[in-house]
Amino acid sequence: METILTIDQGTTSSRAILFDKKGGIIDVEQKEFRQIFPKPGWVEHDAEEIWQSVVDVVRALLEKSDDKTRQSIKAFAITNQRETTILWDKNTGEPIHNAIVWQDRRTADFCDELKAQNAESDFRQKTGLLLDPYFSGTKVKWILDNVEGAREKAKNGDILFGTVDSFLLWRLTGGASHKTDMSNASRTLLFNIKDKKWDNDILSRFDIPAAILPQVCDNIGDFGTVKKDLFGLDVPVMAMAGDQQAATFGQACFQRGEVKSTYGTGCFVLLNTGHELKFSQNRLLSTVAWSIDGEVTYAIEGSIFVAGSAIQFLRDGLGLLAHAKDSEDMAVSLPSNDNVYFVPALTGLGAPYWDAQATGLITGLTRGTTKAHIVRAALEAQAYQTLDLLAAMKDDSGTDIQKIRIDGGLVANNWVCQFLADMTAVEIDRPRIIETTAMGVAFMAMLGCGILSDMNQIRDIWALDRKFKPIMNDAERQTLYKGWQKAIQKVQTH
Repeated sequence: METILTIDQGTTSSRAILFDKKGGIIDVEQKEFRQIFPKPGWVEHDAEEIWQSVVDVVRALLEKSDDKTRQSIKAFAITNQRETTILWDKNTGEPIHNAIVWQDRRTADFCDELKAQNAESDFRQKTGLLLDPYFSGTKVKWILDNVEGAREKAKNGDILFGTVDSFLLWRLTGGASHKTDMSNASRTLLFNIKDKKWDNDILSRFDIPAAILPQVCDNIGDFGTVKKDLFGLDVPVMAMAGDQQAATFGQACFQRGEVKSTYGTGCFVLLNTGHELKFSQNRLLSTVAWSIDGEVTYAIEGSIFVAGSAIQFLRDGLGLLAHAKDSEDMAVSLPSNDNVYFVPALTGLGAPYWDAQATGLITGLTRGTTKAHIVRAALEAQAYQTLDLLAAMKDDSGTDIQKIRIDGGLVANNWVCQFLADMTAVEIDRPRIIETTAMGVAFMAMLGCGILSDMNQIRDIWALDRKFKPIMNDAERQTLYKGWQKAIQKVQTH
């Protein structure tokens, strides 16, 4: 038996998952950690809590494993919440500020200043990204500007920056390895995806010293060896990838034109554009999907900031349901939405609107509105938002999208999957294993270790659980979507 231990470090929890060479899950451990909201629109994590949660889940998984299973682990793989930004002291290893999460909006005014200087086109041509607080670069600048002594320490080479993958790797290797992979680097707003290196002009504009940045590597390779005193294992980290790119790999969307959509904390639709770097005409993102043996595969991405976290908000913030899984029964209990719409712009609007100042809205309330209406509206919003993105992708690619492979926690909800098929009018394929993010980076590590010989084997492993086909008529689809368009217009600030 040969296995890969994947660290899946997400926005709300960390998991350790042990995969066999067929992508089967042998065991899994999970631990949630705090979400910190210091001010409206600000979202932070305690980087030490992230690290401790990772250590705890890996140790818990290994403690349950017998000697044979532990000896079967050939490598670690890391996948992570992207764009979340950590700066730490190179000498002590201590973070100098809480991690600023990808959802955080504190740098919106700075992004607006850059747009007013007509800088967005230049950033887009270099990075494939738009000027939005979502990305890491403005978060790095904010920490350097606002933590006392940080900029001076950075210039002296005493501070390191990384997205979560880099921070975990640095800790796992005892500070021996300060690296990132190209998929994560491409989400920082600091990386030139044409030249495949950090962009000196952007670094100068943000006053970010190049010395704090990690080395950028292919997604597959020896990133460094895990310290044996951590877990009693003497194995390398053989693969790293941002969560959405890892999910695209795990869904075996290897061919140009193939699409996957993940419904986790947020919703992220990726369209594989092959080795061609394509720029969207509809304010979608151009990004690195992965880089293997020096050859880059690109994608166009639509990023929606709030998907499953809308249900979490209704559960924890408003108390409208006790458990997320209850949302399916609540949606099924209603024959229609009764014109109730929920625009979940709880951290601004992502693609294709890119409105960092927008806030959430529930509209259409009457005396007959119940908790179930609001919960159903939150679920419906995922399909409407996906349709927004698909329309833009269709226009960009010039081809009809016939099929989407889906994953993420929210797709366990059959009602969501069927409504998604109905609203998008395309076939929705749900795989047997929906943990495609962790599985994708595990497959990368297997290729690196020689457990798998090529990507065709991954295609063969991918297995369908259920296919959802559209059954809604066009008139009903158009009526529902017009209601959504009216609702979303009400929250836009520009």
